[in-house]
Amino acid sequence: MALVLLALLSLTIYLSFGGPLPFCFGLAMMVMYFCGDITMKGALMYGLQQISSPVLLSIPMFVFAGQLMGESGIAKWLLDFVNIFVGRIKGGLGIVSVITCAIIGAISGSALTGVSAIGPIMIPRMIKENYPRGFACALVSISSVLGLLIPPSISMLTYAWLTDNSVLACFMSTVIPGTLITISLSLINMYIVKDHDLVLSKKITLSEKLDQTRKIGFHALPALLMPVIILGGIYGGIMTTTEAAGVAVIYAIPVGFCIYKGLNKGSYCDAAISSATTVGSIMLLIMLCMCLGQMFIMVGAPQEITKAILSISSNKTIILLLINLFFIIMGMLVTDLVSILLIVPLLLPLVTQIGVHPVQFGAIAITNLAMGTVTPPYATVFYLGLRIGKAKIDEGLKPLLILIIFGYLPILLLTTYIPELSLALPRMMGLL
Repeated sequence: MALVLLALLSLTIYLSFGGPLPFCFGLAMMVMYFCGDITMKGALMYGLQQISSPVLLSIPMFVFAGQLMGESGIAKWLLDFVNIFVGRIKGGLGIVSVITCAIIGAISGSALTGVSAIGPIMIPRMIKENYPRGFACALVSISSVLGLLIPPSISMLTYAWLTDNSVLACFMSTVIPGTLITISLSLINMYIVKDHDLVLSKKITLSEKLDQTRKIGFHALPALLMPVIILGGIYGGIMTTTEAAGVAVIYAIPVGFCIYKGLNKGSYCDAAISSATTVGSIMLLIMLCMCLGQMFIMVGAPQEITKAILSISSNKTIILLLINLFFIIMGMLVTDLVSILLIVPLLLPLVTQIGVHPVQFGAIAITNLAMGTVTPPYATVFYLGLRIGKAKIDEGLKPLLILIIFGYLPILLLTTYIPELSLALPRMMGLL
């Protein structure tokens, strides 16, 4: 166990100095190799074998689809359509942001895609309607993490592949928690802005609203069809996750070029290059994480962690609370993907020993780690939201903490201690 702690310490120190993530894991592997005489050959072979899985083929497609969506104009029309129904409500624009971030994130499977696609459109619009700048940035940022909860999610896909569970069952496990978080964020948004002098949409008659719905709905139809086709295909069992990812790309290209005209030759090439770079780093990261995780398993780290936690308490409630705290801390320090690849194999034996279903554990892990993407000091999604909204961290931090404490954490605890929140849908679909 001392060797594992030394490897993790070296990884954390190098990470704190801004070292590239693959190099950080490479350094930890070298510590394990030189200080513990652990063979690297077997671990490298294991890592290479794991990344050849067909399930992982969907990751490049979802990343590319997300990049295309950010350039194509799909997000703008989704926003305009949802705004018809809630634009007159005080706080309605915030609800539009939450729901649209959830939809865009669900299609792309990424929180960064949600904030990068919705932020430049929504944050200036909210500020123009007298929403506090910091609150607008915080709301869009935390809403974007719903892309990790509402399937298809790259993080959950990785979890299902890593733990050898049904991808669809894991996807469905976070639908109810994701929906509850969407509702709670929307309600808190309405409470926070109730005393602000907001600029609401002009009051219109029912016939004018119907006319707007018809006109905007017609233009938004291609954008609205995208989540229907992709998510309906996955949920209905018509397409596998990998096939759905491919369809997302094939659909986004003509829509972006020919209908919304947000894509052109230059932006398409930029999206392709950015996607290739992102995917290359993700796959290298996955391989090295798998190698390091295999080294930890070779020295018996999961068994030692299980013994250590059980020595503190054998109470299931306390153990789950400790696991949540562990995930929250890890989410604040490294990416959600890194935490899944590195921590889940170490904790899975423990949670199965105390009677937690692996699919529920996936929901607990992803709900925790999604929060980590907006929780400082790591908080990449939050920092991107602040940069897009041109806000200082002290402007956005207080509203962010309010949204996390009152809108997010209660749903996380419900997901942890009420198994049916994550297991009901998979069971209804006959996946468990």
